[in-house]
Amino acid sequence: MAEARVVVLISGRGSNLKALIEDSRSADAGYRVVGVVTDRNDAVGTAVAEAAGVPVTVVPRQMFPSRAAFEAVLNDAVDGFGPDWIVLAGFMRVLSPEAVHRFEMRAFNIHPSLLPKYPGLDTHARALAAGDRVHGASVHLVIPALDQGPVLAQVEIPVCEGDSAGALAERLLSREHELLCACVRLLASGRVEIQPLQLSFDATNRHGPFLLNANNQLV
Repeated sequence: MAEARVVVLISGRGSNLKALIEDSRSADAGYRVVGVVTDRNDAVGTAVAEAAGVPVTVVPRQMFPSRAAFEAVLNDAVDGFGPDWIVLAGFMRVLSPEAVHRFEMRAFNIHPSLLPKYPGLDTHARALAAGDRVHGASVHLVIPALDQGPVLAQVEIPVCEGDSAGALAERLLSREHELLCACVRLLASGRVEIQPLQLSFDATNRHGPFLLNANNQLV
C-alpha cells in the first residue's frame, strides 16, 4: 500500500509537526508529511519543516481583506500538496463551515483536553480549576462545531498535587506527540472509515475512541 500523504497546519512552534516528521521516517509508519501550511510568518515550526526538507506555504491572515479570501488561498495551498489526510497541530484559526466541508472529512485536530471536556482555549487551567484528577488530549475529526467532532483517540495523564497549568501542559506534551503519531498511523492503515459525525474503526465495527496506553498502543 502506498504511503498516505499528510499535510500539517500549524501556527506556532511545531512540536507536534516535529514528532510526526520523525515518526514518518520509520519504515512501518505508512505515511509521509508532504507539506506544511501556516497562517503566520513568524511560526517557529516553519524552521522545523525546512530543516527536514518538507515544503512550507505561508498564508498570513493579515494579508487578506476577509476570512473568506484568506481561507480560499489557505485551502488551495493545502490541496496543492495532494493530501490524503490533513492534521491541524496547533493551528490557531477556527475554520469556517465552508472550509471544513472542502476538506471532505479528511481533517483531524489534536486538542489538549479529554473532549468533550474543555473545548477551546486554556484547557489546562480549566482542568485544574475544576479539580480534575485526570487530564489528557484528544484527536478528533474536524467539523464546523469547534472541538466537537467525533473523537478518534485520547491519552490520559494524572493531575498531580501542586500542578500549575504550565507544568500540566509540559507533562502532557510528549504524550500528545505519541497520541498524534499513533492516530496518523491508524488513519494511514485504512482501518478507519469516516462517515458524517461517525467513525467506524475496523472490521469488528468497533466505535471509538481508542485510548493510548503506556506502551503507545491504541486500545
